[in-house]
Amino acid sequence: MEVILQKEVENLGTQYELVKVKPGYARNFLIPRGLAIAATTSSKKELNEIIKQRAHKQEKLKKDAEKLAAQLKDAVLKIAAKAGENGKIFGSVNAIQLAEAIEKLGYKVDRKNIDLKADHIKTTGTYKANVKLSKDITAEVTFEVVAE
Repeated sequence: MEVILQKEVENLGTQYELVKVKPGYARNFLIPRGLAIAATTSSKKELNEIIKQRAHKQEKLKKDAEKLAAQLKDAVLKIAAKAGENGKIFGSVNAIQLAEAIEKLGYKVDRKNIDLKADHIKTTGTYKANVKLSKDITAEVTFEVVAE
């Protein structure tokens, strides 16, 4: 069954994307929750019109994401954390703190789009993380955890 997604659904697609799913998944999960609508001929025409209107906007967002990716690639963020004498942090560094450090540079990034390569960062040092800036653009960010 073909449906048009009304909101982004993880591991399925983005908003206003035409996807093919099993009928039970569409009828019992996607459509009742307002995540999708059935892809009829009239809804497909509306979708084509929306896609035409958003093409220019998407191109601008992609350029901005590429620019941000280039700037984040070169930047080394510093995250301060309380640590003991041997460099072990009290607690751990997580995606929220990294998102706040990126926001201090003047860029808004959702913490859900940050993938720390290490599960738990509990010592000082230099680490890397992947930041998803758009559907197909991901930037690798280098950050340094320093003791306060």
